[in-house]
Amino acid sequence: MLKRIIVLLFLLAVSAAVYFYVIANKQSKVPEGFAVGNGRIETTQVDISSKLAGRLLNISVDEGSLIQKDELLASLDIKELNAKLQEVTAYKQQAIENKNYTLAIVQEKESALNLVKKNYDRANSLYKSKSIPLAEYQKNEAELQSAKAALSAAKSQVISADATINAAIAQMETIKVNIEDSKLYSPIKGRVLYKIAQNGEVVASGGKVLVVLDLMNTYMNIFLPTSQAGLVNIDSEARIVLDAVPNVTIPAHVTFVSPLAQFTPKEIETQAEREKLMFRVKVRIDATVLEKYFKEIKTGLPGIAYIKYDKNTPWPESLSTLPKRLSE
Repeated sequence: MLKRIIVLLFLLAVSAAVYFYVIANKQSKVPEGFAVGNGRIETTQVDISSKLAGRLLNISVDEGSLIQKDELLASLDIKELNAKLQEVTAYKQQAIENKNYTLAIVQEKESALNLVKKNYDRANSLYKSKSIPLAEYQKNEAELQSAKAALSAAKSQVISADATINAAIAQMETIKVNIEDSKLYSPIKGRVLYKIAQNGEVVASGGKVLVVLDLMNTYMNIFLPTSQAGLVNIDSEARIVLDAVPNVTIPAHVTFVSPLAQFTPKEIETQAEREKLMFRVKVRIDATVLEKYFKEIKTGLPGIAYIKYDKNTPWPESLSTLPKRLSE
């Protein structure tokens, strides 16, 4: 029994040694003009959060569900919002009726002003011809000023009614926006990763409901030493080989090269220390590949990214086997 265990452990050790030898040998065969790094497939995560506080009425997707951009994912109970909308609508209607009433008063005051103005004009003419005393003229003048003030007050009531109507309209628009915001749509095309909340639960304003993966933004982060990172440019052509499918190379390109080094001593004074610097490089899988293999995209898969920093160097034959669907 002990001998069998020893033999088994020996075989495992040999297998591991062979595996790492193959990987190292594979990387060592990369020709001039290429940078190589290990990493895992990652995808941007997007939080689907509720703008409003409320009770979840329905979540229409499950973990793992594929989703399309602008697809309805969840909705909140809007009974209270609908009640508020009815209340404000009634308030607006009342304000409109008040405005109509004040407009009628304005017309009445305008008619009264016209009559008083005629009396004043006649009194003014008679006063100038000394046909009426000063007291009677002043009485007509005072009536004219009073009629003008009454008309101005009536017009201000119309302005106030307009302001009330506009305020009600603004409140209605706000409630309508909140009603629309009670529906949570997907901003991206991807897959549901987590359901944070369940039907019937009350979520706070800004509370997470779902976490989704933006599958069209799938990439691998690798770390390159200074000697290689300095030669890599944004949009440099790259290819990814996954451990799960080592015979297929996935087209990609560089979208980010970190301006800051990782694992760096605070002060770099010698060449040996500079060689320890590692820079994060983001290699994003081409959109055409992601579209063709959208349903098969998985995160966390380990692999190797090859970056061609010399445009004149052709891809080696070992890295020329592209996914079959790209030729369809």
